[in-house]
Amino acid sequence: MSQLDDEIARRRTFAIISHPDAGKTTMTEKLLLLGGAIQMAGTVKARKSGRHATSDWMEMEKERGISVTTSVMKFVYDGYEVNLLDTPGHKDFSEDTYRVLTAVDAAIMVIDAAKGIEPQTRKLFEVCRRRGVPIFTFMNKCDRPTRDPLALLDDLEQVLGIGAFPVTWPLGNGPNFRGVYERLTQRVHLFEKTPGGAYVAPVDVLGLDDPAVRGGMDENVFAEVREQIEMLDIAGHAFDDQRVLAGQVTPVYFGSAMNNFGVQLLLDGFLRHSAPPGPKKAIMPDGSERIVRPEDPGFSGFVFKILANMDPRHRDRIAFVRVVSGRFTREMSVHHVQSGTRIRLSSAQKMMGQQRETVDEGEAGDVIGVVGHDVLRIGDTLAEDRTVVFNEIPRFTPEVFAYLRNPEPGNSKKFRLGLDQLLQEGVVQSFLVGTGQLKTQILAAVGPLQFDVVQFRMQTEYQAESHLEPCPWKIVRWWSWAPGSAPADSETLPDLPVVLFGNEWAVRHFTERNPKVVLTDVAPPVDYSKKR
Repeated sequence: MSQLDDEIARRRTFAIISHPDAGKTTMTEKLLLLGGAIQMAGTVKARKSGRHATSDWMEMEKERGISVTTSVMKFVYDGYEVNLLDTPGHKDFSEDTYRVLTAVDAAIMVIDAAKGIEPQTRKLFEVCRRRGVPIFTFMNKCDRPTRDPLALLDDLEQVLGIGAFPVTWPLGNGPNFRGVYERLTQRVHLFEKTPGGAYVAPVDVLGLDDPAVRGGMDENVFAEVREQIEMLDIAGHAFDDQRVLAGQVTPVYFGSAMNNFGVQLLLDGFLRHSAPPGPKKAIMPDGSERIVRPEDPGFSGFVFKILANMDPRHRDRIAFVRVVSGRFTREMSVHHVQSGTRIRLSSAQKMMGQQRETVDEGEAGDVIGVVGHDVLRIGDTLAEDRTVVFNEIPRFTPEVFAYLRNPEPGNSKKFRLGLDQLLQEGVVQSFLVGTGQLKTQILAAVGPLQFDVVQFRMQTEYQAESHLEPCPWKIVRWWSWAPGSAPADSETLPDLPVVLFGNEWAVRHFTERNPKVVLTDVAPPVDYSKKR
């Protein structure tokens, strides 16, 4: 193997997904703690100490105790270079999360063991399934009363349609939770609480029949656990790395992220059984597809996230790039395919929440932050080979619409600057409605909380007040002429033309009155091969 092959084999790039409040951001903190990236884990919800999660660096995240944007973090653990992407859990930020899932090779799904599969978990799982992303599952909060663990496994198989192999098995739950049994090694890890879960929890490694295990458990609970384990050994799925990587089986771990118990078993198992970076499809100039492999010598990557003002003192802008192939080196010159120009990557950084460190080189699988370069947009391709174009980023159908007004005309420059920057980040979408020169801009989002983020950031980062007015529309449809139906004198359609409706009746009425027009409820793919 070449040095590049060796470096690629060490890379693991993954996201953490969950329903809100299942413990996703807490899990992120504990993984960073294990990786030595931080010395003490913060808390997701504000406490008197004033500590916050490392990944929740934005002021709004600190105030509300939720993740509203994706954070990118990198650390080294047991010889692996780990790129961890903490995603927003709230459904209103699904669009940001979906984009992130285009940049990862695997996902860890955190489930509240007291609730089982929840709606947002199911949606994110389906995205992972469509993209062929392997999933590792962590049943969280086992130190609290939970559902029966066999019922949780049944949920995975019946609701999500994926086989489940419990790598660890809980010894009791709630007040009777005593630890987990590791099935592959037949060892018991005893649970011990730590203050706030801030430090790595000590564990004793014993066999299931060790007196310390039996003596610390209720006799009925011990008998039930032994019966469940025997049942799994006889009737459960076998552990198969290939089926895991194919997304057919999810390894399942039990524990408590808040108390930092079971997290190291998850991380060790994930790194051991997940795969290094894989190939991506690229679109060639003639429309054909080409497979770009990590070991290909030429550098290539795509922008999946843009963030401005991570350091408000410098008004900077960072484009997060997933390296698909080859090696990145600082000061290298690459093609920005969409504009047809070459740009120099003179300032690149790796991230730890809001903290940064200059990056001199990176390999396929890494995520790097490219500073500056206002020309970059979400979905853009950077490559040494100008014929390589990635079409990884999907578009999403918004469900809420609003006007954003400037109540202070004298502050219009800051207002326009802030709104343009946030639109480039993809915080919300925008449409122009009207005819001729009389067009009005409206904002569109998957959920109303995205509008709150826009207004909050406009005020705190750009000192621009704004006033939000709801629009009467509830539905957007993309339209085109049916084949052979376009009038000879019809004007050229704008990119991605849309029609807005107030309700489903209006959609049906429009369709009946305009049989030559085709409406779709999913945005057509963006042709990223076109130069701007």
